[in-house]
Amino acid sequence: MSALRKTLLLHPAAKPVLFALCLLPLAWLVYAAIADQLGANPAEALIRRTGDWTLRGLCLTLAITPLRQWTGLHALARLRRMLGLFTFFYGCLHFTCYSWLDQGFELDVIARDIAKRPFILVGFSAWLLMVPLAATSFNRAIKALGPQRWQALHRAVYGTALLALLHFFWMRAAKHNFAEWSVYAAVLGVLLGWRAWRAWAPSGRRPARAA
Repeated sequence: MSALRKTLLLHPAAKPVLFALCLLPLAWLVYAAIADQLGANPAEALIRRTGDWTLRGLCLTLAITPLRQWTGLHALARLRRMLGLFTFFYGCLHFTCYSWLDQGFELDVIARDIAKRPFILVGFSAWLLMVPLAATSFNRAIKALGPQRWQALHRAVYGTALLALLHFFWMRAAKHNFAEWSVYAAVLGVLLGWRAWRAWAPSGRRPARAA
């Protein structure tokens, strides 16, 4: 079974299939908007759902390395870049929906809103942290920066995940609804906790392969 999974992950169709799967949330949102299935407040639904998919994308991207270690399916690594770029894509959609549907692309209004509301500032900061990660996600950038500096830069994804989680927490706090947030917090807690253990565990207790 493990050999079959590895073969499927290495198959030339693996990336096109993942690409199509990552576009499904966008396809559903476009269909729902056209079919008037986004509820009483379509603008709010689009803003929130694109934000949800950004947070889910962060969870999936951060899950790749632990899954590689736990399952031995190291071919999973070839899917991480695409997941990361789609996470940034949905983050851009989230920010665009907010800027357009909530603020009418009024730059001065957007700037004041970011400065005035902490949860917007935190979300905007999370998006800003993703910009250099997406811009340097290609092989040419790795060669230009060098592997060590590139890895140091891309550790900013941990800060992005925590800021996104805080952004989601503050958004839910207005309605005292933390059930969904608790799921994301638990998932990210496991993923980031595992990385912290890898970084600080005594060398004799670490698994053989580095994260």
